[in-house]
This record gives sequence, structure tokens and C-alpha cells, in this order.
Amino acid sequence: QVQLEESGGGLVQAGDSLRLSCAVSGGTFSTYVMGWFRQAVGKERELVAAISSHGGNIYYTDYVKGRFTISRDNALDTVSLQMTNLKPEDTAVYVCAARSGVAVTTEGGDYHSWGQGTQVTVSS
Repeated sequence: QVQLEESGGGLVQAGDSLRLSCAVSGGTFSTYVMGWFRQAVGKERELVAAISSHGGNIYYTDYVKGRFTISRDNALDTVSLQMTNLKPEDTAVYVCAARSGVAVTTEGGDYHSWGQGTQVTVSS
């Protein structure tokens, strides 16, 4: 059973930065496509960023391009999301997810393992 644990969320001001981390255990991390999703109050869950099993292909939603960077370290079984120039509309619960495969996908149903999420709150 694959387990994912997020960390790094918190309360920040607009323009600040945060780095989220997700530690993966119980599987072969290097075979997983990893994604970061977020869900805000009153909005549908959306894929923020995803990275292929060896980091060669990356996806970002248009809302975060140029501000967020996803990365992974297959030696440490972790995936991270570096967030800069945070905006109040980035406020959400950020959830790490995994699926077996190599190519990035944008549909949540493709991911088989999910963390519990970490809260990011950005004040004006």
C-alpha cells in the first residue's frame, strides 16, 4: 500500500513563498507519476502540477505557470512544489497524489494514491 505524507503548508502573506514536500513510502517511487492537486472552498479540485516518473515531462495549470515549480528526488522518494509570488487565490488544501506509469495525466481518476493534504493560506 502506497502512503503519501505532505508537509510545508502554512499561513503566508501575498507575494511570499512556500515549499511543499511529499514523502512516499510503500511502493517503488521511481515508477510513479506524481501530481499536486488543490481544492479551495467553493471550487472544484484541480491539478496544479504533475511530473513524470523520471522528471522528464512536467505539467502546470495556467494559473501557476511561472510561479510554481514541481520537482522530484527519486533517491529520497520525495516530490516537492516550490511556490513563489503566492496570491490569495492560491489558498487551498494541497494534496499529493501518485499513479503507476510514466506519462503525466491531468485527470484525478488516473491517480490511485492520495495524501491527506496540507493547508496553504495566503492573506492579502
